[in-house]
Amino acid sequence: MTQPTVIYVDADACPVKDEVYRVAGRYGLAVKVVANGGLAVPADPLIERVLVAEGPDVADDWIAARAGPRDIVITADIPLASRCVKAGAEVLAPTGKRFTPESIGMTLASRDLMTHLRDTGVITGGGPRAMKATDRSAFLSALDNAVVRLRKKPT
Repeated sequence: MTQPTVIYVDADACPVKDEVYRVAGRYGLAVKVVANGGLAVPADPLIERVLVAEGPDVADDWIAARAGPRDIVITADIPLASRCVKAGAEVLAPTGKRFTPESIGMTLASRDLMTHLRDTGVITGGGPRAMKATDRSAFLSALDNAVVRLRKKPT
């Protein structure tokens, strides 16, 4: 029997939770919304709020320990994305960007470079840009495609 697909959401500051719930509902997929703070989730038997302890990377560690080849992870956290890609999971950013074994190395290197430039004061300000309607649309399409890819994946 095939392991059912679970969508894991790195929920702290995730702007596309409602979109995840819609797609998961359409396909009948379980969703684990993981956070270390109070977070409301819809009253739905397929959606579970997972509250983890406070601390750096506790939610990331919880997700990374469970995500596998039949699962989808939603995160903007590049190190978490890398860990989940290595575990075989489908991994998407809230903008719809798909992290793959081929792309995650360069993505990690770019993240590390930007962190270094910010830390040394070469780059100031910044942070993630605001979500646009086109980002939400791209995310919905990417999530739908991820579900379809997993359904076609041999067991």
